[in-house]
Amino acid sequence: MKLRASRIVFSYTSARPILNRVSLDVDEGQTAFILGANGSGKTTLLHCMAGLLSPQSGAVTLNGDTIHDLSPRVRAQHLGLVPQWHEPLFDFTVEQAVLMGRAPHLGTFSRPGKDDREAVRNAMQRAGIDHLRHRLYTRISGGERQLVLIARGLAQGARWLLMDEPVAHLDPRHQHDVLSAVRGLAGQGFSFVITSHLPNHALLYADHLAFLMDGTAAIQGAPRDTLTEAALRTAYGMEFEIIRNADGPRAVVPRDLLITTGESESR
Repeated sequence: MKLRASRIVFSYTSARPILNRVSLDVDEGQTAFILGANGSGKTTLLHCMAGLLSPQSGAVTLNGDTIHDLSPRVRAQHLGLVPQWHEPLFDFTVEQAVLMGRAPHLGTFSRPGKDDREAVRNAMQRAGIDHLRHRLYTRISGGERQLVLIARGLAQGARWLLMDEPVAHLDPRHQHDVLSAVRGLAGQGFSFVITSHLPNHALLYADHLAFLMDGTAAIQGAPRDTLTEAALRTAYGMEFEIIRNADGPRAVVPRDLLITTGESESR
């Protein structure tokens, strides 16, 4: 099973396309990170892969089926989009927020049934938030909210979750909690496509990495092979150093920070 973006071209105007023949393959059980500078098209690519935007050319397929040919209801049963931030209008409980993920399986005037409730329970257990079921969604932490959004995607029945900078507003512990949950779910066969500004997270949590630069994704592959000083310099226009040990690359640090730290320690 594979989610595939093939030679995607997308432009919001008639000017230069923001995505120019971008291709990306994500296999079942894989966690793929998309890195790139602001304005490089990361969120646009994610929305094309989710079916929210239609590319001018190219195609996005899931197991060989073009997703833009599927109805929104059918598409939502396979693909879930987890936004960067979600602020509800009403005080729903966590369980109610996750239950909203069952909408693609319900008729217009249908009420959730036993199977829907069971799907919600299973999703919360998989995401590790069953203990929050009766808490108000507006009264939990940002990291817990991201786990609720993951659970909502699982309750949809989606095996492919597309996440737009899911830890951008979280402290290090909650970043780790969310991305560790992602890794655990990937081990159960779920698949993730994650946009990020944090190369270290790609190094630590990704199976596959793609850099978006100048509208293309020419550099991609396994993080330990793809996350190089040259790729980072091209993507972000600054110098980085990759800290390595016997097991390979372990961290990415701005090179001028290393120079400044070294000079201060020598004094």
